[in-house]
Amino acid sequence: MLGLESLGIEWASLLLILTIFGLLLIGLPLAFVTGLTAMIFAFGWFNPMVATHLVTSRVYGFLNEYVLVAIPMFVLMASLLDRSGIARDLYNTMRLFAGRLPGGVAVQTLVVALFLAAMSGIIGGEIVLLGLLALPQMLRMGYDKKLAIGTVCAGGSLGTMVPPSIVLIIYGLTANQSINDLFLATIIPAFLLGSLYITYILVKCRLDPSLGPPLSAEELEIPLSEKLRSAKSVILPVLVAAMVLGSIYAGIASVTEAASMGVVGVLLSTWLRKELNWKMMYQSLRQTLNTVGMIIWIGLGANALVGAYNLMGGNRFVEGAILGLDVAPIVIILVMMFIMLILGLFMDWIGIALLAMPIFVPIVIKLGYDPIWFGILFSMNMQVSYLSPPFGPAAFYLKSVAPPDISLGLIYRSMLPFIALQIVALMLVLFFPQIALWLPGL
Repeated sequence: MLGLESLGIEWASLLLILTIFGLLLIGLPLAFVTGLTAMIFAFGWFNPMVATHLVTSRVYGFLNEYVLVAIPMFVLMASLLDRSGIARDLYNTMRLFAGRLPGGVAVQTLVVALFLAAMSGIIGGEIVLLGLLALPQMLRMGYDKKLAIGTVCAGGSLGTMVPPSIVLIIYGLTANQSINDLFLATIIPAFLLGSLYITYILVKCRLDPSLGPPLSAEELEIPLSEKLRSAKSVILPVLVAAMVLGSIYAGIASVTEAASMGVVGVLLSTWLRKELNWKMMYQSLRQTLNTVGMIIWIGLGANALVGAYNLMGGNRFVEGAILGLDVAPIVIILVMMFIMLILGLFMDWIGIALLAMPIFVPIVIKLGYDPIWFGILFSMNMQVSYLSPPFGPAAFYLKSVAPPDISLGLIYRSMLPFIALQIVALMLVLFFPQIALWLPGL
């Protein structure tokens, strides 16, 4: 033993935080950081027998969660969509109906982003797809660079909220809350945020049409019959999304079963389109293994760390410190939101969910708030972190497929108005909880 218990929980908590950030700053992956910190504090605070049992039991408990099976299914759906022409045809079809509306193609990009999010629940793939499909089209049409870039990044990040969101699945797992209720609760906030994006684009382009020119005369002369034939490509994505979400909301299938149905739906769609082949399957399965492996390793380390810290008395220390504040309960929630915003500047959402939620959610319940509502606040908060510099993943995803003249600095500046809209939506749901709780209440 290292004798860490002699420090007391207050100094041990500070040392734990410094250890995590110190290891992150030297470049270690988050999965290794959490696992290594868990081992240091478990064996430094307890005797070897207790520490070994603690770490192994937490690892086994995490791997034994049945709902985890849904994650590789949704990731596989996204991987197959990445490599099929479904997203491309969906975007081209929606673009045809943009018409003469200034900013119409940007609005259609957001609508397509909602469809893609409802089909997969994965964020990075959506931004890459939209960066390949929508961004070149908007730039070719003369769209303002900042508006086009911000639309792609903000639309792609909607996957944190739109069911079947992986963010909400992980939250439900760590907070022991109904994933079905979380999916219901996020519908109105997701459409609220999407509506704010669309309103911003339409108002901006209405005031200055040069920021988002309408389609060219040649594109507007396409016959209605051709538009209707093109609209057939929307049928398969709608059916897949309806099959996944409809089976969950109707109580026909659990989230895990619905995820499996979604994979079957996407496989069938690609087969009908004559796109399914061994190369696509191999690449999709390989990407799925890489992504899910990262999530599982972070989960293992984070669960072991949280288990060790709670057994050290950390949860009681944090709970006592927060509940002991002489402020209104809503101020405590605001403090939690601020802490998560700061963590989101440096950490991945998976690490934040697995490290912070086991400590925050019991406090939220003791304050008398609904943990389902707090889960929606968490997912909206993580959407802000997805765009926020200096490590906002959305910027790096888009930069990987954007034209060479688009710099990271330009991408970050382009996202600032959309980050402001995300914070507005977050505050609306925070101060008006029924926006999130009305549908689950029904």
